[in-house]
Amino acid sequence: MNITKDMLLGDIMREEPDVVPILMSAGMHCITCPASLMESLAEAAAVHGIDIDDLMEYIEKSLELQKEDADSEA
Repeated sequence: MNITKDMLLGDIMREEPDVVPILMSAGMHCITCPASLMESLAEAAAVHGIDIDDLMEYIEKSLELQKEDADSEA
């Protein structure tokens, strides 16, 4: 799945559950709030004062590392 800034948090978490701990480690603890499910990733980042471009890079790198770890265990 290719995560974009405009995707709703609810859709991201449903389609790519591995992103939940990544978002939480970035300081976005709001993802446990039902209202956040209808916010875009960019909107949620702005509310938390997180630069969306930095967050996108962090998500991408973190997911790549998770995939590499899973591939090396297989």
